[in-house]
Amino acid sequence: MKVLIVDDSSTMRKIIKKTINQTEKVDEIVEAEDGIDALQKIKDHNCEFDLVMLDINMPRVDGLTTLKQLKSMEDTKGIPVIMCTSEAEKEMVIECVKAGASDYIVKPFNKDLISEKIEKISGK
Repeated sequence: MKVLIVDDSSTMRKIIKKTINQTEKVDEIVEAEDGIDALQKIKDHNCEFDLVMLDINMPRVDGLTTLKQLKSMEDTKGIPVIMCTSEAEKEMVIECVKAGASDYIVKPFNKDLISEKIEKISGK
């Protein structure tokens, strides 16, 4: 499994990375600090990610805009995206799901929740 973690907080990226490594067999984890960086990393890796963990509130390009861009491009529309954010408003959850998010996790989270969401998406 190859995962892209997108969050403007380096601390949060490390927490998510550690949590995923504790629960899943991961071949590679790539980190990005915002939507622009994420889209570049996806391009650099030939769109070969099995999962994107995406924050919403980020500078430059936010997570919802990034999600919409990913889902609008032929090469990336099939990559599962889990929104991993502190945004808990029902309207935001609905908007992300409508835009193509595979699932939605509200921070703070635990490793069991991350594992459950990844298993659901990967069909394990």
